[in-house]
Amino acid sequence: MSNFDSAISTPISSSASFSYSSSKEAEDIFSGNCSKPLYSRMGNPTTTVLESKMTELENGIGAVATSSGMGAITMSIMSLCSSGDEVLAIGGLFGGSYALLSQTLPRYDIQTKFFDASDLKNLEKNITDKTKVIFCESVGNPNLRLVDLEAIGKIATKYNIAFIVDNTITPKIIQPLKSGADIVVYSTTKIISGNSSALGGIAVFREIKDKDKFKTSRYSFLNPFISKLGAKALIGASKKRILRDFGMSANANASYHTLLGLETLDLRNERVNKSCEIIASNIQKAGLNVNHPSLSVNCDNTLYKTNYKNGCGTIITIDMGTKEKAFKFLDNTKLLTLTANIGDSRTLALHMASTIYSDFKSEEKDFLGITDGLIRLSIGLEDPNDISKDLITSFLSVERV
Repeated sequence: MSNFDSAISTPISSSASFSYSSSKEAEDIFSGNCSKPLYSRMGNPTTTVLESKMTELENGIGAVATSSGMGAITMSIMSLCSSGDEVLAIGGLFGGSYALLSQTLPRYDIQTKFFDASDLKNLEKNITDKTKVIFCESVGNPNLRLVDLEAIGKIATKYNIAFIVDNTITPKIIQPLKSGADIVVYSTTKIISGNSSALGGIAVFREIKDKDKFKTSRYSFLNPFISKLGAKALIGASKKRILRDFGMSANANASYHTLLGLETLDLRNERVNKSCEIIASNIQKAGLNVNHPSLSVNCDNTLYKTNYKNGCGTIITIDMGTKEKAFKFLDNTKLLTLTANIGDSRTLALHMASTIYSDFKSEEKDFLGITDGLIRLSIGLEDPNDISKDLITSFLSVERV
């Protein structure tokens, strides 16, 4: 048994390259007939452990870790799309994802149509021969729109369309592969890592079956991968079509810190989701304009009760009405950390319109639910009553001015 195999804590393999015992072994590694490391851009022993654990968490057949969540999304979509193809995106979207779909991919002649979270009829009507991917977030960041994953999954299955779900906000709480998704992507930087120490992303894939949408003419370009890799064809396509050439590879140190975060994911999930409900209720009673699906006035409250029984992640939003009030509110708080991240052990906050969405057009912000006074909160592990008190105190100080 090697030191790597016997270590309790996964060792960090910081080597960029790996030696081959013979020319034949090198040939076998490059052809995929040997599972030893090829080169760290294509895989790393530490990262392989992370990929294995995430595959198990999602009940998939394999995973590919990347350098960021955006890397995972880009790899997954572009491995299935070519010039002239289309993506259908439904529900709330993170600003980076929206920019990728609306600005970057069109430069490669890959177009995206956007739909409200509840607009499944129009989504279905807009499927064409060019449609290669349906994409959504399990919970919209930051507008907190919930989607009916099973209903979307049925549409994707009916028309043989790849279904990709960004499950960053609800790891383990929601399991998209069970609802018909083909690929689940994460920014592991967020809730999975849990402490702002590791930038990373990952895509987890389902297996290709005997009769499968990816064996239809829509995805004929996957035939060589299916012939060679069988059930794991989507993994090979992602690595050979995108990861190898774009190089959004995970690094071993980040993978190690992400593995540490995974060890406490269940405990943090339970704590944070209960805290979100408590804080949302407390500050709503105090008069704040708060958005969270657990509140009875929320448009997705029914879906929350039926499909999101264990919570919908770490985010709450507050609308202070104006940028000026939002700034005063944030600057008066004592327990919040102002930063562009979510899913930390600490409670984080950020004014949306002046930061992540500062260069978005007004109609884009309207679609994404970004108002002038919108503040995103990412609830941490602190006492929810302490956070509630801090938010209410700051709110009252702003309202008295």
